[in-house]
Amino acid sequence: MRFHLYYLLGLLSVTSLTQAASNLICYYDSASYLRQGLAKMHTSDLELALQFCTHLVYGYAGLKAGTHELFSLNVDLDMFHYKEITVLHQKFPQLKILLSVGGDHDVDTAHPNKYIELLEANRTDQQNFIDSSMILLRRNGFDGLDLAFQLPRNKPRKVHGSIGTYWKSFKKLFTGDFIVDPLAEQHKSQFTDLVGNLRDAFRSANLMLTLTVLPNVNSTWYFDVPKLHPQFDYINLAAFDFHTPVRNPEEADFSAPIFFQDEQNRLPHLNVDFQVNYWLQNHCPAQKLNLGIASYGRAWKLTKGSGLSGLPIVQETCGPAPGGVQIESAEGLLSWPEICSKLSQNSSAQYRGEWAPLRKVTDLTQKYGNYALRPANENGDYGVWLSFDDPDFAGIKAGYAKFRGLGGIAVFDLSLDDFRGLCTSVKFPIVRSIKYFMG
Repeated sequence: MRFHLYYLLGLLSVTSLTQAASNLICYYDSASYLRQGLAKMHTSDLELALQFCTHLVYGYAGLKAGTHELFSLNVDLDMFHYKEITVLHQKFPQLKILLSVGGDHDVDTAHPNKYIELLEANRTDQQNFIDSSMILLRRNGFDGLDLAFQLPRNKPRKVHGSIGTYWKSFKKLFTGDFIVDPLAEQHKSQFTDLVGNLRDAFRSANLMLTLTVLPNVNSTWYFDVPKLHPQFDYINLAAFDFHTPVRNPEEADFSAPIFFQDEQNRLPHLNVDFQVNYWLQNHCPAQKLNLGIASYGRAWKLTKGSGLSGLPIVQETCGPAPGGVQIESAEGLLSWPEICSKLSQNSSAQYRGEWAPLRKVTDLTQKYGNYALRPANENGDYGVWLSFDDPDFAGIKAGYAKFRGLGGIAVFDLSLDDFRGLCTSVKFPIVRSIKYFMG
């Protein structure tokens, strides 16, 4: 692992060594308390991780459509669990505990654009959000609010043959890029105004305000960086899920590469380095940025047409492979302990079939990420291609953040790390690796 840091040191400016990452923002999905069996995460499990974390972000609260009020997504749990979590201040007095609103949990099919509607609301209606937020936070002992707004996502890369690629380039001369939000500039200004009003109210109540930039939310559309960064205590870049089997069902690629791999018509913004550079180049202080790392992987279903090598970009995939048991409703998503249990520990192990393990391919360049695969059998069944960050690669990303002078790392999330030590008997190996390489 020491080689990893020397490699990054050669890539990055020596002047960036003047600042060292110190924040370890730990996201906690409260739904993990309701899972069954070994997937259930108790508060006692959580406490072990908190010796490493500087901040704990409790997810998730929701936004009421129409009234724009902040509210609990699971009242039966949260009415007791909020206090059970915030009382951890007593054991960890330096820990800051925040409540996050939105994420990917506030699913409202009847009002899919309610966060945009909040931005478009008048000042009186927006005050409902501000007031309800302050009441919920102060009543339950939270230190602040994390804004993980569900804003429109950028479009996924489309699969094109060679003729299709040329036609796409020609067509863009006349049509430009596909516009996801025609009022993006208006919404950017409205978001800035809302944040400013929140900041003013929270400052008087001594509450923190933070931002989480969700995967594939285009920062150029919604975030006026020079005006926004002074309003936030810190900003978390969820720099992963650039490619997923749901967004990109027909081809598999690294889900969270550090750097751009300029080949096979990849899009230049789908990597960690681009996202970090955008915020830094727009005058956001590096110490306010925390790099987000996922403690889970994304799995595609391989077909006979996907081939045997597994070298990405992998063609002719067929959407998500079966997910893990921890999050039963999330197709193609596996936690780190679930990934670890599927990796081959025997070089002579069976290569294909329903019970064959996955063969891990380590990224020796330390730029893009690791992957694992099990090719489809003769009938085209049981094929899997998996992109993930293991503890080693999470450490490499922590080294990247440190050498860029970023404020720290944000882990998404604790409940998907190996909190029981099922893989190697070491509990929270991803969190531990990040903390080690942060110094």
